[in-house]
Amino acid sequence: MLFIIYQEDGPNSAPLREQHKPAHFDYLAAHEDILVLGGAMLADDGVTRIGSVLIINVASRDEAERFSANEPLRQAGVFRQVKITRMRRGQWNPAAAPNTAEGD
Repeated sequence: MLFIIYQEDGPNSAPLREQHKPAHFDYLAAHEDILVLGGAMLADDGVTRIGSVLIINVASRDEAERFSANEPLRQAGVFRQVKITRMRRGQWNPAAAPNTAEGD
């Protein structure tokens, strides 16, 4: 099952994000078998981070909740709000969204 994890940054979260970014990327790499898509949410200026979105493929909501609860940025308190929603894959066109900013 696919789940989207929508995570909105809290106020002044940039220093926490920067501090825990290596652990965050290590965590995602360790779970690449379930990670379908992940990326930063950006303000309209295209630079300021305002959150993150992850789409994962796991067998149950409990697994999605566990994955999210153990994610280092969430554990560090970066996010003011996290919403996990089951989703269904509809259209799939990864070529329409090439990765233009490595490491973001």
